[in-house]
Amino acid sequence: MGRDDGAAAYNAAMSASPPAAPSAAERFLSVRRPFEVGYWLVTCLLSAVGNSATAWMDVQRAGLDYARWEVVAWETSSAVALLALVPAVAWFTARWPVHLDNWVRRLPLYALASVAWSLSHVGLMVGMRALVYRLHGLEYAFGNDYLYEYLKDARTFLGIVVLMHGYRILVRRLQGEASLLSAPDDAPPLEPVERPERFLVRKLGREFLVAAADIEWVQAAGNYANLHVRNKVYPLRSTLSDLQARLDPARFVRVHRSHLVNLSAIASIEPLDSGDARIHLHDGTVVPCSRRYREPLRALAG
Repeated sequence: MGRDDGAAAYNAAMSASPPAAPSAAERFLSVRRPFEVGYWLVTCLLSAVGNSATAWMDVQRAGLDYARWEVVAWETSSAVALLALVPAVAWFTARWPVHLDNWVRRLPLYALASVAWSLSHVGLMVGMRALVYRLHGLEYAFGNDYLYEYLKDARTFLGIVVLMHGYRILVRRLQGEASLLSAPDDAPPLEPVERPERFLVRKLGREFLVAAADIEWVQAAGNYANLHVRNKVYPLRSTLSDLQARLDPARFVRVHRSHLVNLSAIASIEPLDSGDARIHLHDGTVVPCSRRYREPLRALAG
């Protein structure tokens, strides 16, 4: 058998072999969003039930004249208000993440955010309590001790912020975090860092290279740009504008203020009545296209 025959046999065997089973990390990432939603639903439900039970015990022990429904309304409204504010905290912490090199600068911003979060939490829960009391023919009086509520809410806000940052670190370790290839200590770089052809990805203690040409689209996410490669996502610590300046302009185009697309990954462009468009990629992904980028995109894609 010649070399060409052997190579053909090897390629045929490889193509016929079944795909590798997904790892535990890949299985988790495939259900990441339902897990996150479920976590907060279950957490707030347990908080409402547990706090209602302990608060009712305290009321009975102190001999206070409160009905059981009042205690349940207090604790449930607090838990529901917290649940309603989780998306806002998730957006805020993703938009302005905290790192070792910026935590001092971010402290004032997060202090202000804790006040805004507390005001929103108190406003929502007081509104829900007033509604429940009104249904029972009573008026709810909150009082003016906001400092007490803020001290409780500030601790809760800090706990949520720490939890979200820690969780995102774990997710980045599972899915892999990309970085630009740096120059070796004793030799010039293998390629210009200004126009990289490959990215280094660190994933669960291992390192591998991702070709820039394999990136299908990029989405901005706060201080990160998420590189989408074959249904996998690798966050790169860079702004979208900085990354765009490094990528090949003949291949990667801006289609939205938070999206870049590889022209070779585009299957079709669907115009919308609003003047915007939807970009359909070969893998079925749909990426938004703003009207300001639609005509330049058509010129390049055509």
